[in-house]
Amino acid sequence: MTTLADLFVDIAGQNPLWQALLAGVVIAAFNTLGAALVLVWRDPSERSLDAALGFAAGVMLSASFTSLILPGIEHPQGGVVPVILGIALGVAVLDRADQWVPHVHVVITGRTRPNGAADPDRVASVLLFIVAITLHNMPEGLAVGVGFGSANGDPASLGNALALMLAIGIQNVPEGLAVSVAARNAGFGSLFYAAVAGFRAGVVEIPLAVFGAVAVQAANPILPYAMGFAAGGMLFVISDEIVPETHARGNERAATLGLMVGVVVMLYLDVTLG
Repeated sequence: MTTLADLFVDIAGQNPLWQALLAGVVIAAFNTLGAALVLVWRDPSERSLDAALGFAAGVMLSASFTSLILPGIEHPQGGVVPVILGIALGVAVLDRADQWVPHVHVVITGRTRPNGAADPDRVASVLLFIVAITLHNMPEGLAVGVGFGSANGDPASLGNALALMLAIGIQNVPEGLAVSVAARNAGFGSLFYAAVAGFRAGVVEIPLAVFGAVAVQAANPILPYAMGFAAGGMLFVISDEIVPETHARGNERAATLGLMVGVVVMLYLDVTLG
């Protein structure tokens, strides 16, 4: 019986860089799927979106430990200290990026929209949201690349990398939808443009997946640090942005239940594929 790992290797081959490239395309495709959902699900409720983003947070939370932190600690050149240092660096980088985001709308918008189709304050806030989601996708893409770069032909490690790829891909669906809905609600043209806005937020994952694989292949000793870095970035995003966002409109219970489901889904994927 052909397994998912066999099929993946048949398509991408044994080279970790090609595997990371294919994985990056897969997770970006999931993001595109989520972005395109706005074309058919035109008016999802805030409760539904918060539950979906809570699910995404749960997947990321579980994946941070099962596919990054614990494998980094167990790696022959790893250990608790390198992973913790990597987590600290990931948090620091995302924190600096978060300090930059509030000012990005000045660069992007420059002035109010000439046709007056949308409130400029609303436009600015949505642009910040799209940039924030793009920043979220950076550690996710890096994590997938690190996962495949570290596998290096080992079946068990390849299973962990595939579980991470599927988990991040699945959680990209609600993120892509959220970006598209936000863009559409702000008056950014057609529904098609809104879907494209969601797609653009996910494209950053492809080069970062390849970069992650190249980095750990070129310097294997940095692998535990890279795993910790990717995990730290994702944990920062969960705590600093996704959870507060999903709890800001009175839908805390739906978001929490979504998070719990996301944790369970990732644990199942990790056990069955890893």
